[in-house]
Amino acid sequence: MQPEAPIAFVSRATEPPGLELRINFGLFAGREATPAEIDQLGETLLDTAPQVSIVSENRHEISHESEAALHQVVVELSPDALPADYARLDELEQRLVVAAELWARDCIAERHVGLTEP
Repeated sequence: MQPEAPIAFVSRATEPPGLELRINFGLFAGREATPAEIDQLGETLLDTAPQVSIVSENRHEISHESEAALHQVVVELSPDALPADYARLDELEQRLVVAAELWARDCIAERHVGLTEP
């Protein structure tokens, strides 16, 4: 019999991502990104970076005074995927941001959920 996987566990990052790009998708789309849209984003970003990790997350920030919920798409690049030269790194960052914004705008234009009723 195989041991049961834990439901909750602590994970300490030994190496943070070299670059993290956050896309406030839900704020503008009024919905979550679909798995197909995430795949499309990955394919798009592979034109700029050799490898990416993409997380689609629902964040809930809660305190005694307030509560906020939002959907973000997070793109991570490992440190070894980044150029050492600052000018090339800046260019890579700008290309990733432009590609991510175009992807998000296309997704939103195709299917947008309004936050208020007309």
